[in-house]
Amino acid sequence: MKTSKGKWTAILIVMMTLGTAWAIRGRFGHEYGAAWAGAIGVLSLVLASGRKDWIRNWPVIMAIGAIGWGMTGMISYGRVIGYGRGIDLLNVSFGLYGLLVIGGLFGFLGGGFTGLILETSKDKKPNWAELITQMVAGAIISWGALIYQFELLMTPPRSELWAACLGAAVALAWYMRRNGYTNALFVALYGMAGAGFGFAFGNFIQTMGHVSGISFNWWNVMEYSIGFCGGLGMAYAVYSRSWPEMPLASRMAHQWSGVLVFLFIPFLVIVNTFHWKKMAEMAERLSMTDVLSYVQSQWIQVAVLCLIALVVIGLQFRKTTTDKVSYLSAYWAFAAFWLWYFFLRTISSGTLYAYKFTSDDLAIPNLIAVLFLLYAARPKEVFNKMVEEAQLNIILKRFLAGIVITLFILAVISINSHDEVPGLRKRFGNAVEHTE
Repeated sequence: MKTSKGKWTAILIVMMTLGTAWAIRGRFGHEYGAAWAGAIGVLSLVLASGRKDWIRNWPVIMAIGAIGWGMTGMISYGRVIGYGRGIDLLNVSFGLYGLLVIGGLFGFLGGGFTGLILETSKDKKPNWAELITQMVAGAIISWGALIYQFELLMTPPRSELWAACLGAAVALAWYMRRNGYTNALFVALYGMAGAGFGFAFGNFIQTMGHVSGISFNWWNVMEYSIGFCGGLGMAYAVYSRSWPEMPLASRMAHQWSGVLVFLFIPFLVIVNTFHWKKMAEMAERLSMTDVLSYVQSQWIQVAVLCLIALVVIGLQFRKTTTDKVSYLSAYWAFAAFWLWYFFLRTISSGTLYAYKFTSDDLAIPNLIAVLFLLYAARPKEVFNKMVEEAQLNIILKRFLAGIVITLFILAVISINSHDEVPGLRKRFGNAVEHTE
């Protein structure tokens, strides 16, 4: 089946959006940072689809996408990245395949939740309470068995919550399978393959970048890679299937979705980013003599930014409960939401006081390109041509086999490209501690 030009443009929009948002997410971290980035990526997916029923429900779809992409933010992966910087095949391959698993969990849970809400129809709706209960049970069982019974440790001595996320993912897959959510399962699987490869490949690029001696934020490149490739997997699966008509969500569903995405998640980001200790440390790095004045100015900037963003988003959000909701109303909410996130990163980094080019600035051309494409193209619904399940299965199997082989080749290339580097860790053999 040939893929239309419009379809690939839409896929590229999602890739650039999720990649950039995930790179920005690196400054905020944890579940709330991942949830915000996921919400931005999922809204770009809705806008690029051109589907009117999805656009009418954009707050609800964003909220579910945020939960799916955000929950895996609990995983600790710093040491796994260090394994990928090693000098022997066992540790490096373990690191790359470990990142394949961790990134795959991000993509599976994020893609799965997004697919479930998109596959909601008048006659078929996910039982979210049942699903969450089963996922929590699966997480506890998996974590207890893998970590405490079989002692399959990936990141000792740090948290091993990857095992809990794995159990949740298995429960989600089982739920989708037995309840016939075929489309959602494909989105989860393709999101898993894309994000998993993106994380591992990004680690390889980061290591090679460090070895090259080029001064650049290679960690940021790795973060962009997982979002970019995860966006590819998720968007390709969504735009390759036909989807049922999604009924208009209730007023209460929209309202609670708005509270989660536009109030609760930003609140967590702000209070964990702009507290006194972090801002005082930034003032010290910027050689500020009056720390109090610097912190106060930061708070004022954040307050003004939040007020402007919430006003713009609020004006568009209120249209979801009327017949005035449109593509442009969702578009302006998307633009304000993304710019809000971007400028919070700018304020927190101290760029406004001492500008120095960093990889963070590459978010600007990405942001401009996506906003231009979405505004100029005004996508029409051209993604309702279905790729047969058998064909999607074949593509996925080949993709996964290619990923496994490629990562092994990258591990061989990596160990023959450098000696010990900062950030190196060993999972097997004598412990090594090289700090940045």
